[in-house]
Amino acid sequence: MKEPDPSLTNLKDDEINLKEIFNIIFQGKKLIAFFTVFAFCLSLIYSLTLQNIYKSTAILNPIEKTDSISGALENFSGIASLAGINLPASTQESNTAKAIEKLKSLSFFENEIMPNIKLEELMAVKYWDEQKNILVFDSNIYNVESNLWVRDFSFPQKQIPSAQESFLQFHDKNLFVNLDNQTGFVTLEIEHQSPFIAKQWADLIVKQINSFYREKDKAEAEKAINFLNSQLEKTRLSEVRLALVNILELEIQKLTLVEANELYVFDYIDPAAVMEEKFGPNRVLIIILGMLFSLIASIIFVLFRHFQKKDISSETNLNY
Repeated sequence: MKEPDPSLTNLKDDEINLKEIFNIIFQGKKLIAFFTVFAFCLSLIYSLTLQNIYKSTAILNPIEKTDSISGALENFSGIASLAGINLPASTQESNTAKAIEKLKSLSFFENEIMPNIKLEELMAVKYWDEQKNILVFDSNIYNVESNLWVRDFSFPQKQIPSAQESFLQFHDKNLFVNLDNQTGFVTLEIEHQSPFIAKQWADLIVKQINSFYREKDKAEAEKAINFLNSQLEKTRLSEVRLALVNILELEIQKLTLVEANELYVFDYIDPAAVMEEKFGPNRVLIIILGMLFSLIASIIFVLFRHFQKKDISSETNLNY
């Protein structure tokens, strides 16, 4: 007698198992439907409690500067050294790479951003009233009437948020910077409950990072000019004096360019704008994911409960 094909037997068993599973799910459809509807309600309520977030984006073009002073110093350093003069070192390194890291640093936030914003607009916002165009603050954190911080806190926090705590909030939830390696363009994004604050902060960051490096290079140029003038008084060698005069002219030109350009490190390709449409949250996606998770979890629960009861029933029958 011909033996049955094992593959056909396994296929038949699989069909029986699948039918059993579908039957179990169908029998538990009311429970599954209840949990799914319940999850829909919870997801809907949760999504409605989330604040609208607006994103303001600025696309920036890094301004690359060639340092002609460095070349001049190299040309004249040999002559100057004969007279025992050490010319100030100069670098050709662009401010762009440093500027990107600088604007993401704690020191930049503490010295350039924090003094120019209202801290409560970063740390205590509840929501933005679109009709009145005002920010509503969490009364458990900040009292608007008395202009006092009233939040509960524990060490190492303080009553008034510190620069470090505020910095973490700012860089985790508000500031996003991305450098496109192909184009070299920098995308700076600010997210906030108010589209007006988002634009304001984006503009502030670009202004302050340009100002920071303008002032830095201005101070260095003035220091170099003072140094060169002092060296001119010390030497009588005509060749060295000529070299120093040429370098001095270049430093004066550099100082003039620094003074004349407000957009010193980054120029705008597309400035930040007050956005009309919110960036997030995606409430529909939240509801769909909530329902999907509940659907899967409830199906697993129904199957688990069925097979658990089946195992208990089998054990009981064996005992008898």
